[in-house]
Amino acid sequence: MADVKELYRRKRMSAEEAIKLIQDGDYISIPVGVGEPPALLTALSDHRREYRDVKVMQILPIRKYGYYDPETVENVRHLGFFLGGPSRSGIGDGWVDVIPNYFYELPQLIREGSIPVDVVMAMASPMNKHGYFSISLGTDYTMAGIEKARALILEVNPNVPFTCGDCWVHISQVAGLMETEEELLEVGLPKIGAVEENIGKQVAELIEDGSTLQIGYGAIPDAVVMQLKDKHDLGIHTEMVGDGILTLVESGVVTNRKKNYHPGKMLATFALGSRRLYRFMDLNPALEMHPVNFTNDPMLAGQNDKLVSINGSIEVDFMGQCNSESIGPLPYSGTGGQADFVRAANRSRGGKSFIVLPSTAKKGSISRIVPSLTPGAAVTTGKNDVNYVVTEYGVAKLRGKSLKQRAEALIGIAHPDFREDLRKAARKLHLL
Repeated sequence: MADVKELYRRKRMSAEEAIKLIQDGDYISIPVGVGEPPALLTALSDHRREYRDVKVMQILPIRKYGYYDPETVENVRHLGFFLGGPSRSGIGDGWVDVIPNYFYELPQLIREGSIPVDVVMAMASPMNKHGYFSISLGTDYTMAGIEKARALILEVNPNVPFTCGDCWVHISQVAGLMETEEELLEVGLPKIGAVEENIGKQVAELIEDGSTLQIGYGAIPDAVVMQLKDKHDLGIHTEMVGDGILTLVESGVVTNRKKNYHPGKMLATFALGSRRLYRFMDLNPALEMHPVNFTNDPMLAGQNDKLVSINGSIEVDFMGQCNSESIGPLPYSGTGGQADFVRAANRSRGGKSFIVLPSTAKKGSISRIVPSLTPGAAVTTGKNDVNYVVTEYGVAKLRGKSLKQRAEALIGIAHPDFREDLRKAARKLHLL
């Protein structure tokens, strides 16, 4: 015990000292969302002009740091695996770039060197008596980055939960660490309106007892969760654990007894929620946090019978192609784990994948069901993978259906104000 304590003491430093481990030209890997280390990123931002050609790579940044600055992109710039509010504004002006990816493949891309990682900076729990920290808030691709990085820098915070799973690092692996006691960022449940509630009810009716759930972030997925409290023996195998899942656990709906893959355990790769959620995670043997190649691999997740995936989208065309990540050619978010879990649900015996979206956007002025995707738009879920599409006007089951059948089903769940125009477009395409 004395040895690990001595190692800890020798590696403890200030944030300003820790960022001196960064070198010009480095690629820095940061965990998803709340797992990002705010004190370290603030220090890097404050001293960004002292560096040259440093790249910060991350899925879903949460806070806007000083390094998000078009005037200093030659010093430190952002590379997104998935955009968030802070990074989105830089896309249109060209000073933020995006690396397309399937979430579950990021660890492989890092290990094979396609995505270089020189430094990992991450939030971590306090060290236990055996010398281990838990990288629990964003295990994702971070563990693969730690294997490849020259330097691991930790921001140690007593509010970070110590969780079970493949998310531990030993003090001997750490190049430098600094301590903070700031409260973790909390991300509340999205606002649920009448449209979201209606979609949620329709999806919930199709979820059977004993199903295993993957639930994406957003108002509609959470609206589904709110409708599941009368179900029995649900399981959790997801990428994100949030307050909606916590609500199901507390209501006794989630037992994980019927899971085929790791029965009795909830599996996730990152957390996004409230202080209450982070306390629930701490030393909880029913929850394990694992790298994303373990949670999101369709071959592994699909071993669960009745796997259900629920994810939002921006627009769906007559073929069933789903754009869930761009406004035309302009990236807005990213592929994330949507395609991973759609494919996993398709592999699952009795599995169902749901793409959920309101029928209109921009206060009802445009239809989200479209004849073809907006020119330049990304295809997040392809026509061969899509299964159920749900709006507030109904459910269209597309898997196994012809193009003509798909067009007819999708027009049937479009907003009534747009159905005649959609029928005219379908007739021009010889689909009706």
